[in-house]
Amino acid sequence: MANAQQITKLNVSTCKNEEEILRAQGYHVINVNLNEGTGGNRVLLWYKKVSGETPVTRIEFSFTDKMKSGLADAGYELVNKDLNAGVSGDHISLWYFCGSTEYDIPIVELEVSIDAKEEPALLKDGWERLGCNLNRNARGNFIYLWVKREKTSYIQEVAASVDFSSDKHMFDLGYTRVDEDTNRGSGGNYVFLWYRRTTDKSKALTALDVSTSHQEEEKLRKQGYKVLSVDLNKGTSGKVVFLWYKKEGGHSIQAMVLLIDSEAWIEYQKAGINFIDKNLNEGNNGWKMHIAYN
Repeated sequence: MANAQQITKLNVSTCKNEEEILRAQGYHVINVNLNEGTGGNRVLLWYKKVSGETPVTRIEFSFTDKMKSGLADAGYELVNKDLNAGVSGDHISLWYFCGSTEYDIPIVELEVSIDAKEEPALLKDGWERLGCNLNRNARGNFIYLWVKREKTSYIQEVAASVDFSSDKHMFDLGYTRVDEDTNRGSGGNYVFLWYRRTTDKSKALTALDVSTSHQEEEKLRKQGYKVLSVDLNKGTSGKVVFLWYKKEGGHSIQAMVLLIDSEAWIEYQKAGINFIDKNLNEGNNGWKMHIAYN
């Protein structure tokens, strides 16, 4: 019976007719408009929990065609609806995967946030925020999908990519991509962060940090951090930006978020969540963004 609580299918409606069809097919709705604040179509997320079917373990989003082939090649299921229907924002598609690697932990609950004030409490309550703002480039609210898994899990590895050539390989290895370009607006490469989860607390990362100068690199090295040797500013005129991590001592990290909303920077710090006060686009004109983790 454990399977009954696992989510096994996802779908999206962009109009009343589609809502009625999905309801008739036994889908449940998350009653939050994924287009909130834009004046576009009412876009809703739907899910099914069917006993005996393989559970959904990973959810991703694509907002450019280049993001699609890696997902398709890795066996992700495309929900062929535009999450920005009726507005001029990016065409955002939802993809989901029913995986069986050791890094695939079934998803049992979904939540949607439409305000930065809602986010810290969700993070502290064991929810994992997915990386794409579902109103990307459509103005409107910053909207994020959150997942809760069957078992408590932790981040055990982080990685980064500077093009799309390794996407299928990374998905095959059990990684989740943080679907926001750390170089957004800077004119550089598409750079994405990735992470892999574990239910084994002893394998978890315990701290993250960011360097934007040689002095900071030296300091972090002396503090026992290891570097992820991918420049998160690759292809820009900005500073070399590295992500650093630790696996010894301290708190086991359950979730990492990439924050592009200035209101969220304040809310996360007010809530006492670890906020890395280094801009990933330091030295260029791209979007200011920060990492927080819990």
